[in-house]
Amino acid sequence: MQSVFEALAHPVRREILKLLRKRAMSAGELASAFPVSKATLSGHFNVLKNANLVTTERKGTTIIYRLNESVLEQIIAAMMDLGGVGKRGSDGDQDE
Repeated sequence: MQSVFEALAHPVRREILKLLRKRAMSAGELASAFPVSKATLSGHFNVLKNANLVTTERKGTTIIYRLNESVLEQIIAAMMDLGGVGKRGSDGDQDE
């Protein structure tokens, strides 16, 4: 979970995830959306992949990036548990 929070700490990586929420994109499409070098962007992609926030698929020489929504769902659930949201009381009713 620590790697996820580290990945989310950088604004460029958060913007990449926002774009990928809409649709899968190639590395070139993502590169055109950011005023950073390809080497810098590649580093951001690696951080996101290592945190399991994105998946990749190679199509010929093109790499397609997709948002890994299941990891985000796990993070949201963990955060809700930390905050006590959605826990059930002793009578089985959900706390509000």
